[in-house]
Amino acid sequence: MSTQNRCQLLDITREIMRIIEKQKIKEGVLHIFCPHTTAAVTVNENYDPSVQSDISKTLSKLIPHHAHYAHTEGNADAHIKAAVMGSSRTLFIHNGTIAFGSWQGIYFCEFDGPRTREVWVKVLKE
Repeated sequence: MSTQNRCQLLDITREIMRIIEKQKIKEGVLHIFCPHTTAAVTVNENYDPSVQSDISKTLSKLIPHHAHYAHTEGNADAHIKAAVMGSSRTLFIHNGTIAFGSWQGIYFCEFDGPRTREVWVKVLKE
């Protein structure tokens, strides 16, 4: 996938659902992994887009882009944000769909874009 901004949250729920549907998985476990040190994956509300904005703005306020970091490549904040958010999520598949709580969706979190990125998905059929 390609990101357009330095920091952005992309809703990747539909793309992940297509993988489950294509493999015709009815029951199982879904593991999503982000193989990048300046990006992450999370599950959060996907009904109100202001939540995505709030997450991004709050992380940027708590972990500013320009601070006195020892890492001098200019992306130390992105590494810290990715570490806080996490590189993977494990979810259940039930009745052919992801077993979400109310309003939940899957987000790819970019903290050092714009870039071309990957998210790896493994589905374990029950």
